[in-house]
Amino acid sequence: MPTGVYETVKKDGTPSYRASFTYKDKHISLGSFPTSEAAYRAYLTAELLLRSPEGKQLSIQDYSSAGKPLSYEKWVILINLRDNGLYFKTPIYLYRRYFIYYYNEETQLKFDADDLFYYSNHKIMKRGGHLFVADYGMQVTITSRYGIKSHAVEGRDYRFVNGDNTDFRYGNIELLNRYYGVSRETKKGRTLYLAKIHVNGDYVIGRYSSEIDAAIAYNRAADQLKEWGIGKNYPVNYIEALSEDEYQERYQKLRISGKLRNAVPKNT
Repeated sequence: MPTGVYETVKKDGTPSYRASFTYKDKHISLGSFPTSEAAYRAYLTAELLLRSPEGKQLSIQDYSSAGKPLSYEKWVILINLRDNGLYFKTPIYLYRRYFIYYYNEETQLKFDADDLFYYSNHKIMKRGGHLFVADYGMQVTITSRYGIKSHAVEGRDYRFVNGDNTDFRYGNIELLNRYYGVSRETKKGRTLYLAKIHVNGDYVIGRYSSEIDAAIAYNRAADQLKEWGIGKNYPVNYIEALSEDEYQERYQKLRISGKLRNAVPKNT
């Protein structure tokens, strides 16, 4: 076998070839390949990436022109190791105050340095257009780390300040509507918060001058619908800024639309 290559056998009995490489006393797996030649090429590429003198080093952007001898993920990992001296299991490249997660050649995601530990241990995946990680057996969306609800819509409930929806640095994400059933309206220079709830269609609960009042009104409407026999499990808005007594005082004083009763079927 060529240097750095050893043969294994898949469960179906077909041969497979694994490549590995040692750099600064660290043993690094380069992946599995269908032929020993492909595995050896991966080994030689790792040598080239990590041993080339300055001025002749390949960059992340050279991946396709180099013939894609390694997985894109491993290519990024090795270049970060070379340039920054740190080995991560995920395709991260470090800069001074942030890092880029190279999801693929077309998609690069920017994060604050504070998130480095999390994303160096959690692989980002995509399903149904949503980016997520597997955390304790659950799919956790990237946006949930910013307090963005699963139903939230970009531009309505949150926005990227600089217009770049791949820039997930905390200062670039602004929450517009942080509560269930609440959206912001601006009319004639005045900002109001619209509370709506879905019962065989959307019903307006009311418009309120405070986002918190709109969120509490949504909770009150959900409670009222349950009392009237609607069995749907509505999500609850948690208002961390209020004590229990303050919450109850506002809950009792808030008015909600009397038209909500029309949403309930007559036989309920």
